[in-house]
Amino acid sequence: MYAIIEDSGTQFKVTTGDRLRIDRPLADELPEKITFDRVLMVGGDGAAKVGAPLVAGAKVEAEVIDRVKGKKIDIQKYKRRKGYHRKMGHRQNYVEVVVTGITA
Repeated sequence: MYAIIEDSGTQFKVTTGDRLRIDRPLADELPEKITFDRVLMVGGDGAAKVGAPLVAGAKVEAEVIDRVKGKKIDIQKYKRRKGYHRKMGHRQNYVEVVVTGITA
């Protein structure tokens, strides 16, 4: 069984046991479990259920593993013949979760 969920404007195709990184704001404490209510589609057992826009009553349960940081992105600005150079970097913060169950 698989599901397509939406979180923070991003869509993910998940099955039970998948690890994914979701974009969550930093908080002091992380919850132990997260429930995704915005399920767009559920499929795998017979006919797929497609929501308009969401599948009624469908949920995806996930267990929080830890906070992780993404790959470093370098930002460089340059203007020719002006002596203008700027270099900055950024690492996005994510929360890594494991999908434990899908209910349709």
